[in-house]
Amino acid sequence: PPSIVAIGGRLGWSALRFGGSHLEFAEAIYLAILQSSSVFKGDNELSASVNAFRGWVASAEGLAEKYSAPPAPVDFSTAKKSIRDKTLVDNLEKLYSSSTPPAETHEWSVEDQATKAQQIKEAEGRMTFTQEMIEDTLKEIEFMKANRTTRETSGGDVLEAYPDVAEEVDREIENREWFKDTVGK
Repeated sequence: PPSIVAIGGRLGWSALRFGGSHLEFAEAIYLAILQSSSVFKGDNELSASVNAFRGWVASAEGLAEKYSAPPAPVDFSTAKKSIRDKTLVDNLEKLYSSSTPPAETHEWSVEDQATKAQQIKEAEGRMTFTQEMIEDTLKEIEFMKANRTTRETSGGDVLEAYPDVAEEVDREIENREWFKDTVGK
């Protein structure tokens, strides 16, 4: 059976041991995705990908239930009654009873593991950058709410709240760029 697979979680990376069942792996990955996160609702492409993955997990669960029990034995007596060539059925029955094929196993290749680990690392970097952008945006929103202009707000209040604008205005006055930002130049 496959050994250890790393999955992403909100609190960091953890190892999940699964006993060879692809269903357990799929369920673990499915649970690792933050289903209620607003990040899945804002991006249509990401939302479609997540929904496609959820559908794949649902179909995997259905197939796992369908094939969880061993198949019923072949009824050769019924086949002998309905098929004219009895020797063909006898030969198939002998082959069926004498054959013991090995169990089919699949292992996750080292190359694919390395590729996925690299993709995860890149995604973590993008996620960190996105979280920083979100924090900066929230700070900017709070700043803008605190410095909202009203009818009582003076030009000096605006220049005090936004020193970069004050610096630009002073520079334009010094350079006599009176109508620099107007539409009809």
